[in-house]
Amino acid sequence: MSENLFTYKNKKAFYRYELVEKLTAGIVLLGTEIKSIREGKINFTDAYCVFRGGEMWATGIHIAEYSLGTCNNHEPTRDRKLLLTARELRKWQKKVTEKGFTIIPYQLTINKKGLAKLDIALAKGKKFYDKRDDIKDRDNKRDLDRLNKY
Repeated sequence: MSENLFTYKNKKAFYRYELVEKLTAGIVLLGTEIKSIREGKINFTDAYCVFRGGEMWATGIHIAEYSLGTCNNHEPTRDRKLLLTARELRKWQKKVTEKGFTIIPYQLTINKKGLAKLDIALAKGKKFYDKRDDIKDRDNKRDLDRLNKY
């Protein structure tokens, strides 16, 4: 059995951005949020990360309210704190100040211990022609796989 129980990917991130550097961070969640994630009710297509008060926060992650939650249910679009070391925070904050870089979440996993980990990447936006090249490469690879299959 694999080490991760649940994995959710942000497919748009690979299409819209060129991922330069990757990192895994812990994420602070409430009890109803983790239950809702296990049900697969998460969307982080338009999510990004920002620095506030020397900490990194994930913004734009939508976790639907837990169906069996009570009045203590969570707010679906609240900002969530990411758990990183001070050294990693300083390093990435310097890189984000460079022109054209942003930090985006591209994958969320829940491991056997029940801990949620958010994989984030330092990304640079792709130009239109880069996106076309990626589509062409993917189609060519698919055609080659089909030919090799038979």
